[in-house]
Amino acid sequence: MATSEEIERRIEEADAAISAKRVAAAKRVSQLAHRRAVLAEQLADVERELGDELAQASDVMNTKEMARFTDVPVADLDQWLNSQKSARPRRKKPASAAAKTPVSRSTSTETESGATQSVAVEALARVPAEVS
Repeated sequence: MATSEEIERRIEEADAAISAKRVAAAKRVSQLAHRRAVLAEQLADVERELGDELAQASDVMNTKEMARFTDVPVADLDQWLNSQKSARPRRKKPASAAAKTPVSRSTSTETESGATQSVAVEALARVPAEVS
């Protein structure tokens, strides 16, 4: 029969192997999550640039034309253009009009950031993952 000290040593050895695997998994997930956050920020920047460029080009070319010339789906072009438009600061209403139509800023902000996140997540899903 094993002594108390032997039992303790055996358990510590078994736990050490499991702990090493847990540490490695947690480190890798953390690294990947950080990398994803950086890429999502870069993607959001590119999408803002696309929206700006499409807005500037809108006086000479609509998104259907742009899609025809670039082979970029018109739905994507419209989404980038509309995201850019919704990100612009809105004109303030006169005090009398603002009093009649109260707006919840937190709902608007949550909706816009949720839309931006879903766009980034959707686009990241299309990017092939690097396998190590």
